[in-house]
Amino acid sequence: MNAVAPAGPLAPAAGPEPHRAHRNAGTDAPRHEHGDALDPAHAHAHADVWLSDVAAGYGQRVALEHVSLAVEPGSLLAVVGPNGAGKSTLLKLMAGLARPWTGRIEVLGQPPGREARRVAYVPQAELVDWAFPVTVEDVVAMGRFPRLGPVRRPGPDDRRAVRQALEQVGMAHHLQTQIGRLSGGQRRRVFLARALAAEPDLFLLDEPVTGIDPTTQELLMGLLEAQAARGKTVVATTHDLAAAAEHFHQVLAVNRTVIAYGPSNLVLDADVLARAYGGHLLVLGGQTVLLDDAHHHDEAAPGERHFHDGSGAGR
Repeated sequence: MNAVAPAGPLAPAAGPEPHRAHRNAGTDAPRHEHGDALDPAHAHAHADVWLSDVAAGYGQRVALEHVSLAVEPGSLLAVVGPNGAGKSTLLKLMAGLARPWTGRIEVLGQPPGREARRVAYVPQAELVDWAFPVTVEDVVAMGRFPRLGPVRRPGPDDRRAVRQALEQVGMAHHLQTQIGRLSGGQRRRVFLARALAAEPDLFLLDEPVTGIDPTTQELLMGLLEAQAARGKTVVATTHDLAAAAEHFHQVLAVNRTVIAYGPSNLVLDADVLARAYGGHLLVLGGQTVLLDDAHHHDEAAPGERHFHDGSGAGR
């Protein structure tokens, strides 16, 4: 099933057959994959994540406005846009970690946060004390906590899920390794394993393939494609347009609002890029070049700090 952008208003999918993206009536209307006659009620009823005219921000600063979106189960959706475009804020709204100023949001048929057990959110910057004596197994086991509740201790099924998730990401041999001793790429694998161990219906991933080597990127994207093929919903932000075009089924281009929504080849459309990135684009010899800096998440909310490890891409 495919991601859909209803005429007038989001998360996991199998690869859609290609459709030609086209512009809605009106010069500023976002492009989307399906026709203008798409029924908003149908999109709402069949969406894992649904937003209708949502605005959100921090203090007096607007991060997103007039965002309307629906994503069907089984979607593999990349969210792209310049720094500060609202990509991370969008994921936080879906995860129930931020509240909209206006508009409506439903996630898995409920208000955000109500179905937290079925949602795995992996932020770009993990708030981790890398010196804390916690092992890789401990970190991945945290993905099982929403299923355990306040009193039940992890059982054989939980331990099995943890080990299987680590095997999937190629980190089973690091089961008892202290998390801070891992490289950046290895840590990324472990946090994806934590999400896999949760066995969610919806994955919300902030820059899952940023700063990692090609081998790790191929591994992680293969795992996400497999989840989408099983009918799980995957929504991931990325600044890597090549990865978005190659590995994802659909793309959502945002810059405070929805610029375009449709098949992944939208990221090759110069008009979409110009509208999404504006002054970040440079045309040289007829070729469009994207200019962007290396710090990829939105401005932090008041009181929120971002921590980055300094070990680079790793293995």
